Amino acid sequence: MDGTGTRRRLTGVLAVWGVSRAVLVLLVFKVFVLAGAEDVSADVSVIYQGWYEVLRQGGFPVGDVTWQYPPAAALAILSPATLPFLGYTAAFHVLALLADLAVLCLLLCAGRRPGRPLRGAWVWTAGAPLLGPILYARYDVMVTAVAVAALLAGVRHPRAMGALAGFGALLKVWPVLLLPGLRGAAGRRAWTAAALTAAALASLFALTMPGALSFVTAQRDRGVEVESPAALVLHVARHLGWNGQVLLTYGSLEFVGPYTDVVGTASLALTAAAFGWLVLWRLRARRFRPHTAAQAAFTAVLLFTVTSRVLSPQYLVWLIGLAAVCLCFRDDGMRLPAGLVLAAAPVTALEFPVYFAHVVASDRLGVTLLLLRNGLLVAAGVTACRALWRSTVTAAPRTRAPHRAARPTARLDQPS
Repeated sequence: MDGTGTRRRLTGVLAVWGVSRAVLVLLVFKVFVLAGAEDVSADVSVIYQGWYEVLRQGGFPVGDVTWQYPPAAALAILSPATLPFLGYTAAFHVLALLADLAVLCLLLCAGRRPGRPLRGAWVWTAGAPLLGPILYARYDVMVTAVAVAALLAGVRHPRAMGALAGFGALLKVWPVLLLPGLRGAAGRRAWTAAALTAAALASLFALTMPGALSFVTAQRDRGVEVESPAALVLHVARHLGWNGQVLLTYGSLEFVGPYTDVVGTASLALTAAAFGWLVLWRLRARRFRPHTAAQAAFTAVLLFTVTSRVLSPQYLVWLIGLAAVCLCFRDDGMRLPAGLVLAAAPVTALEFPVYFAHVVASDRLGVTLLLLRNGLLVAAGVTACRALWRSTVTAAPRTRAPHRAARPTARLDQPS
């Protein structure tokens, strides 16, 4: 495509990004308010700011059951201090907007390389705002920016990818799933860089701030959160006479009552099964290509998301970011799973914050929204597994066609 066509495509992406983000800013700053919706900024103005006050004193909020994050999360919580003239909540939203812009810039740079489409930038530009203002009301967009940078570094710069993944893992654990799609020397360099980065940062936090490693055991007593796929069993059970209830526990609304421990254990078993599938895939995989790392990361995060006891709306920020990286490549293997994730995004926005009261009440509307959203994510996970397996395990390696000998041609001076 010529320069004019490229400029037009870039202008289109930037225009849509600007308009959609202006709407999100108006929502998150409450210039416009969605009637009946939950206040998505409450976590920033109450919980995050409360952690900020503790962290700035030089320690972690270990006495707060809502603190369940690795030590580098403190950097995200403390980051609004860089914009003190805005106030904590406003500064946090502005920094989240800048992280969103950083993701777009990374995807645009990837899309402008020879042989790369701009589909990834479009997926992020059009898909992320479908989640609504929660995009700027959680620090997950900052983690996603680190993960996108790591994946785009890829096999060409495995040490950089590993260092970014290690840093991301200390922000919110899941970026460690970026690494299984690398193999050979590149994989060893990436894993080594990730381990060294994570160990160095964890040691630094542990030596300078008490309670840095408390996150290791912080989530062991978590229950079944009302929005998770596992919770659908309990939502339906309420209509059949089950006498459990929903309580605020560990910073989220979870089911409490008979058999919730059984459902939680079953969810952990599914997570273990997902891990087992990933190990089997890694052992069987034979064909690794430049896009394999991104596809493997997307699949792994999908699997651990849909089998987890907790599935908060902001988790889809991760999935949309990883889907966008997958679609930066010309391979179409992850187009369907990415489309299913994008379809789940607006349903997630309806489920939270718009109709969250219906979800908590387990009424027909709430259960229907959860069935649709979680069904789309499960379907995305299944199709992503199938595509990854076919691409790396069952796909026949490309071979050159055998040279066909030229047929001899009859000489005109010889009899036939």
